[in-house]
Amino acid sequence: MALRLVVPKGRIYDKVAELLAECGLKLTGAERSYRPSVSVAGVEVKLLKSQNIPPLLALNQHDIGFAGYDWVIEQGAEVTELLDLGFDPVKIVAAVPESTDVEALKKRRIIAVSEYEQLTRNFLNRQGFDYTFVRSYGATEVFPPEDADLIVDNSATGSTLIANRLKTIGTVLESSTRFLANPRALDDVSKRQQIENLLLLMKGVINGRGRVLLEMNVPADRLETIVKLLPAMRSPTVAQLYNESGFSVKAAIPTAQVAKLVPELIAAGASDILEMPIRKVV
Repeated sequence: MALRLVVPKGRIYDKVAELLAECGLKLTGAERSYRPSVSVAGVEVKLLKSQNIPPLLALNQHDIGFAGYDWVIEQGAEVTELLDLGFDPVKIVAAVPESTDVEALKKRRIIAVSEYEQLTRNFLNRQGFDYTFVRSYGATEVFPPEDADLIVDNSATGSTLIANRLKTIGTVLESSTRFLANPRALDDVSKRQQIENLLLLMKGVINGRGRVLLEMNVPADRLETIVKLLPAMRSPTVAQLYNESGFSVKAAIPTAQVAKLVPELIAAGASDILEMPIRKVV
């Protein structure tokens, strides 16, 4: 039986499709169809909106998929989270007009607007608000002040809230794109193996994106000093140079440390430093 994979349509699609392609699952035809072709036999792919994916996974309509964590929690979907991809990180926040006195809001019944009904109700109940909930269908930030006293919405940078003269009064949830599984698919031995293999490749790609391979020539009398500078995953690879007394040293380095590390390596005696991308770290 084919492994049923569901992928989010919309802004998340490009990052997920790129990740899958780097794992060997290339999708084609997504711009024309909700059922794109996939380069690997035994896998069926369908595109859906992110918010539809968690409940359909829980209903055993699909085996694995990708969706924002906010929709998993909002819908109480009984799915298994396999990996936090870290894509599209956002905060789900409660916000009010910037001149609002929050304590004054708690003394009267307010109108709260959001796409997230359960997250909003849970937050407002915990905070002691008396409210009427109204569901929005996009552009939630335009409701205050005329049509809402408070909104709950996702915010990546906060700039949209500021532009609409809103201030955050609390973080409801932090969210990002997650790789999810239908628990029943994990009970199927053959599907579980396919899922675990894909998960292994995904982790390898994501780990690889955070590192580069540095290769350098090192004089024999500077080897110990330079090896100590390298924050390698394990021990760096060291090989004798042909017809020379020095060594070639290779190490996978966190990308964020390269700018600081390279000048230190040069000062310590390293030369001919090469920086190369890493496809996967498995």
